[in-house]
Formats: sequence, structure tokens, C-alpha cells
Amino acid sequence: MKLSSTLILPVCLAMLSIQACANSKTTESDSSGLKPSLQKTVAREILTGAAQTEKYLPLLQGKRVGMVVNPTSVIENTTSVDSLLKRDINIVRIFGPEHGFRGNASAGIKVADDIDQKTGIKAISLYGKHQIPSTADLADVDIMVFDIQDVGVRFYTYINTLQYVMQACAENNKELIILDRPNPNGFYIDGPILDPKLVSGIGLQPIPIVHGLTVGEYAGMLNGEGWLKNKVQCKITIIPLANYTHDMAYDLPVKPSPNLNTQQSILLYPTLCLFEGTYLSQGRGTQFPFTVLGAPALKGKYSFSFIPKSIKGMAETPLHQDQACYGLDLRNYNISNLRKDKTLNIKWLIELYNAYPDKADFFNFKLSKQMNNFDKLAGVYSLKEQIIAGKSEKEIRASWEPGLSQYKKMRKKYLLYP
Repeated sequence: MKLSSTLILPVCLAMLSIQACANSKTTESDSSGLKPSLQKTVAREILTGAAQTEKYLPLLQGKRVGMVVNPTSVIENTTSVDSLLKRDINIVRIFGPEHGFRGNASAGIKVADDIDQKTGIKAISLYGKHQIPSTADLADVDIMVFDIQDVGVRFYTYINTLQYVMQACAENNKELIILDRPNPNGFYIDGPILDPKLVSGIGLQPIPIVHGLTVGEYAGMLNGEGWLKNKVQCKITIIPLANYTHDMAYDLPVKPSPNLNTQQSILLYPTLCLFEGTYLSQGRGTQFPFTVLGAPALKGKYSFSFIPKSIKGMAETPLHQDQACYGLDLRNYNISNLRKDKTLNIKWLIELYNAYPDKADFFNFKLSKQMNNFDKLAGVYSLKEQIIAGKSEKEIRASWEPGLSQYKKMRKKYLLYP
């Protein structure tokens, strides 16, 4: 990792060592007096980078600030934009990712530039005409701030936005401050490594489906592995989390996007989003997306059913709209199984493919504009081929090696937290 372009505040200024960020650890000498194995149950409150204003306000004062934010960007229940404006920080530009700055656009819907009605600040969409901030966008910005809650999955597009912002900052000689936030799926790493032939808007870099990094850690990887275009280096300052480890359970205080509206959906998302590449509904068009799976063709195979409807801001034209979909109800699935197994549940993919009557339709994304390309979601061509061929879960997982083990080894270089 080329640490010369990275600062990690507050304790890593002199020596930019990953292990030096001790403020994020719960130690054996914790004042609770509990044994380390019991400390997780009474862990000190996790403090996000954004909440630790004393560590970055001095870096913003007197400067023209651009902020990459969305509804998850909060400081004590107030948006970070509104909070910093009250602290006399001069915010001159807002940049919004997929779903927009205020989070009211559905998945995949392009968002236009606008003037934020509440603050009067120009809001540039990074999910519309362009994804990378232009030189003109950054002309009157002295320093950029990235503060967005991610969910730790390769095809969740906020880490793409991070990469594009880092690219623009590097090329325009702008410093980027990253206010780190927990990864709710950070307790495991799983899935195939992205094949370079399948690079797309839902997968840019050779990482597994569940990557096990916070946004700050992933930024270090982007710099350190030379993954920015022309291997440019972005000058980043990371405001790390306090009292955080990757194994900690973290309930998000704000939904990260319209269709991840419960903690259950956030934890099931790494597996269930793969079904966007199938002719099955994942519950878009209901109030419980990414916690159910089903299709009209499975009538008679399963007793549970649901009916997707048009819901503004969530799914205006969902797959199988107004049709009864039969399949699996995972709303009460025991999430502790995920924390114990630390794996994607590809058994559901195998089961539902085997149950589907017309196998030729199952992965045919040409059937609906609401479907995605399964290969791009998986990041490899082989997963679809293996399921069709009737390969076992064990055989499928074996094919993810040695790539997955090599990634885990590389990941260690960029960890800020145990």
C-alpha cells in the first residue's frame, strides 16, 4: 500500500500504520472488566468518522467544501450537510450517488443535476449525465468530503462512486476526506473474484461479492493496488471509526437505499441481489424487498406468495407486477446463520433453479428490463454454468479458489480495524 498519499486521523499522522489506529479497538484492559470473549455484548458505542467532528472540522475551516453525500450522511440524526453548515463550514457543492442526494430516486433511475431546495446549494448527480466529477464541477472546490454508508457488496454502487470521486480528485489535485462508517456485512468475505471481462457499472475491481472492507479501507486498496486510471494516487485523509471491529453487529440508523429498508434486507442482500439476474422477484414492489423470492411460474411448488405492486420511489415497474409470486419467505430467516457460516447462501439459487419449470427462462435477462445480467452480478461466467450443470455447493465454492484466498491475503494490507 502506498501510504504516502493517505492520512489516517487521529492517531496515525506520524506513523501511518494500520495497527496504530488503536482507538478503534476494544482491549483486554477495557474498564468493563469483562473477558475479551464477552466484551462484544457491552461494546462501547461505535463512533462514525462523521460523528467525530473535532477531528476534521479544522481541515475544513476557511475552505470551499464539496460533499459526496446521501440520506445516510448523518451526524446525530441531522444530515452532515445541514450539521456542517450550522458550524459555519462553507459547502459550495453537493454530489449525490445512485438514488440522489435526498435518496428519493429508485434503483437504476438516472438523476439530474439540481439545486437542493433546503440549502440552495447546487447538487451534482454522479448517477446521471456523468459519474465522475468534472474539472468544472471541482473548479471552485478546495477540498472534498466523502460520507456515505456502504453495505460491503461489490455490486452496490456506492464504492464505484468512491472510485470515481478519487479519480477526479487525483486528476484535479484536490484532497479527499473520507468519513468512515461501519460495514454491516463486514464480518465475512465470500464469492468469486470479478473477472476483468465482466467489468461493468455493478463491478469495477477484482474483489469478491462480499469484500469485508469499510469505505475507508477500500479507498486504501484503490490507491495501494494502483486501480485508479493511469495509476494516479488520490490524497486521502481517513477519519476512522472508533470502538469498531469487523465482527461487530451494526444496525444502520438510516436505510442505505430505498429497497434496503430493514436490517434483515441488508444482511440478505449479498445473496438475494444475485436473483436480480434471474426471472424471480426479490420483493421489489413490496414493503419487504430483499427478504422474499418468488415467481408466478413456481405456483404449486411453494405455498408462500406475494404480489409486487408499483411503489413510487422504490419500484415503479417491478418484475412480475400485479402477479402472485410463489417462493421463499425469508423475513424471519435466522440471520445468526449468516454470522455463523460467513458465506453466501447459494443453496437458494440451486434450489430455486431446480424448482423452476422452464429452465431456459431462469437466467434470461432479455425477458424483462427489470432483470440484470447474472454473469455481471456474479462477476464470473462460471456460476451460472455450474448451476445449470447441477454442480454441488462444494464444487462451486472450490472454483472460487485460489482467488478468494489471495484476495483475503491482499485485504490484510489495508485493514484499519481488527
